[in-house]
Amino acid sequence: MLSIQNLYKQFGSLVAVNNLELSVAPGETVVIMGPSGCGKSTTIRMINRLIEPDQGAVMFDNVDITRLDDAGLRTMRKRIGYVFQQFNLISRLSAIENVMLGLVMGGQSKEEAYGKALAALGKVGMEQAIDQKPGQLSGGQQQRVGIARALAFEPELMLWDEPTASLDPMLVREVLIVMEELAKYRAATMLVVTHEIAFALHVADRIVLMEKGAVVETGLPSQVFVEPASRVGRQYKELIEYQLSTSASTLAGKRIA
Repeated sequence: MLSIQNLYKQFGSLVAVNNLELSVAPGETVVIMGPSGCGKSTTIRMINRLIEPDQGAVMFDNVDITRLDDAGLRTMRKRIGYVFQQFNLISRLSAIENVMLGLVMGGQSKEEAYGKALAALGKVGMEQAIDQKPGQLSGGQQQRVGIARALAFEPELMLWDEPTASLDPMLVREVLIVMEELAKYRAATMLVVTHEIAFALHVADRIVLMEKGAVVETGLPSQVFVEPASRVGRQYKELIEYQLSTSASTLAGKRIA
């Protein structure tokens, strides 16, 4: 479905993405992880050209997105949902109006757009808040509206750019639950940039680890996090082991007390 070939991006003297190669199969949930600044978000933003690549190809159903004109790109983006780090909701519009907006601008009638927006909000558990404006919603609820906005187009591919990065830790779980449900039912192929290890372990069909703009390891979560072949993979393994040992020590301490 998606094939990224020799993707390259440089900002001044910084090489952000260095001849990256990656393929994603239909229905697959692929999670991209790595240290901050490794090129994860730049990569995912280049797929639908929120950032223009310097060179390389992004093939989606045998169409090179990097070669599309403006009209072709607008059409392609209707097939590719994108969930941002920031919620990017319009404050004066209600939840359902925010979800409807792109559909109406794309030529759908208000009645058809309303029905699709309502269904999308139902998928993320926000059907009871359709008339509320962003300022009346928590951060987690706003992000769920942002997810519904992407789902309303019924995309074949969903791109997630650290969707929990702007959330208070107490609100992260509600967004991850929505993402897990979507991954479980495989309504769309998913490419997820995240730092959430538990989500990656639970949901990913494949983990892709990046460092310095390149893929350094890819494989099943059970492989990458148990028998890593890269330095980044070993760091994640150590972090997981530390978190597990800390949790075990805390539980033991509570039993003694």
